[in-house]
Amino acid sequence: MSADGWSSVLVLGGIRSGKSAFAEALVADAPSVRYVATAAGGEDDPEWRGRIEAHQRRRPQSWSTEETGADPARLAEVLADAKPGETLLVDDLGGWVATLLDPAWQPNDDVATVVALAEAVRACAARVVVVSPEVGLSLVPTTPVGRAFADALGTANQALADACDRVAFVVAGRATWLKSAPDEPGIVTDVQAGEATAEATATAAPAARVTAAAARVTAATAAAPLTQQGPLDRQVPDDDDLSGIVIEPGMDLPLPDGDAGPDARDRLDRLDIAGAGIGALLEAVEFAAGTQGTATPRPWGPVRVLLLDGRHGGGVAAGTDAGDADRRAAQAEAGEGALARLAATADADIAVVRVPPSGAMEDGPVLDGAAVDAALQEGWNLAGAAAADGREALIIGACGTGTEGAATAVVAAITGAEPVAILPRVLVPGARYDDEAWMRRCGAVRDAMHRIRQQSRGAKDMLVQLGGADIAVATGAVLGAAARRMPVLLDGPVGIAAGLVARDLASQSRHWCLLADAGTDQLVRQGADVLGLTPVLELGLDLGEGANALAALPLLRTAIALAGALPVHPALLTAPGDGGLGADVAAENGPHEGGYRPGG
Repeated sequence: MSADGWSSVLVLGGIRSGKSAFAEALVADAPSVRYVATAAGGEDDPEWRGRIEAHQRRRPQSWSTEETGADPARLAEVLADAKPGETLLVDDLGGWVATLLDPAWQPNDDVATVVALAEAVRACAARVVVVSPEVGLSLVPTTPVGRAFADALGTANQALADACDRVAFVVAGRATWLKSAPDEPGIVTDVQAGEATAEATATAAPAARVTAAAARVTAATAAAPLTQQGPLDRQVPDDDDLSGIVIEPGMDLPLPDGDAGPDARDRLDRLDIAGAGIGALLEAVEFAAGTQGTATPRPWGPVRVLLLDGRHGGGVAAGTDAGDADRRAAQAEAGEGALARLAATADADIAVVRVPPSGAMEDGPVLDGAAVDAALQEGWNLAGAAAADGREALIIGACGTGTEGAATAVVAAITGAEPVAILPRVLVPGARYDDEAWMRRCGAVRDAMHRIRQQSRGAKDMLVQLGGADIAVATGAVLGAAARRMPVLLDGPVGIAAGLVARDLASQSRHWCLLADAGTDQLVRQGADVLGLTPVLELGLDLGEGANALAALPLLRTAIALAGALPVHPALLTAPGDGGLGADVAAENGPHEGGYRPGG
């Protein structure tokens, strides 16, 4: 038995009670877990296979899986072979009983098999958590097979409850402890009544415990780090399957997990923290949970900043200095300047992407169709390269000339906003504003909007007529990241414009985007509102596109790490008035709560 008082726990609960999620929470702090799956068959049942596959996707990648469904004797063998220091999660006993009653395994002494399993749990050298359905509260089944299953499962539950150190009963996602100590007596079980060996085991007195009366001083130890090692497994298709994709409206891209985000939100209410929660950072936790497919997400590892150096002609470039844009790009490549310094502290690298120049939007199309397709494909490939290099998220940034005016035109055309209301003011060195240059930009955007008033407003049309090469590359990167299940942190006008165009090419892409900080631009707020993105923070940062997200990234990572690593408060896992597991055992409750699991 471990120092905190238990080596085995039986978790009981009805259908969709949350018992599997609770069991996973008990072992989530273990360095590694062997998940013992007892379900058999289902090959001809797509709905059942879908449930199993969804369950598999939600398990932490560090867990291994062992299937025992084909042979009911295999489960006892797995328990007997387990080594000290291992942690096993058996889910669930109902599948094991169903296999035991299969005609292929009859005739059989089922009671003896149950006794053998209980003894295997009692003697197991590893930590064991067993999940089992509680069928005793429902109506008596009307069929012989149903009655046989209910009787056998009830007998097995009684035997396992006697063998385990602790027993929990889960209802509606809330756990009550039915047995909180290994030697706590219960009623005489069906198996005990028929088996003299079980009675002898029950009456065997355990060694007396010695409790120290003197006060103890616990040595201070370093807490486990919040960050987790190892890359995320995004379960993406082969890059060979993605390389030939044609980027067209109506693309079908994957969606994040629709249940994991709400499950993570619900779990945050029960975390073992002193205060009321993580505030606005909840948005980042829910986003990370959905994109990772787990209610206990881990913070992103290394990220890549795509710094787009685009040049726009005409009035939208009024007040900008091409030489200054060149200097910003050169600084990033040399590891200098604000963006590079922030990247160095945020485990990020920077890819400076120089794109072809775009024409004056007031005079005609800024690119032709072929150039737009090439730019989209380049962005798609840049996302693929980031994924291949082990990057776990993308940040879209820009440092060119005329980019804000081009993004304003795209956002206004897609959202119907008035350009004059969302065009950012023109900032020049010395923290001064050039309002004359701003008016020239307004005029260029106004003339371009007038020019295309009778033309198609499709996604690619927006890039041909207004957006240009940098926004097209950014759009392709958003789509490519979504296809590879990689989160994208939008930051500034170019990123927001690209997110809107990407949404019109593949509606699923917006669900892979996060806006870390609203910044100071009304353009960003307008686009984010149409995209359905809520800014995580309201810091009012204006460090430059890409730099704002990098500045906020450490705080986002910290919130996500806390949400995934902290256990549930022990008061929410014990019944009122019950001493329960105590603080030591509460730490074993681990990070994962909430979310449907097959059999749970």
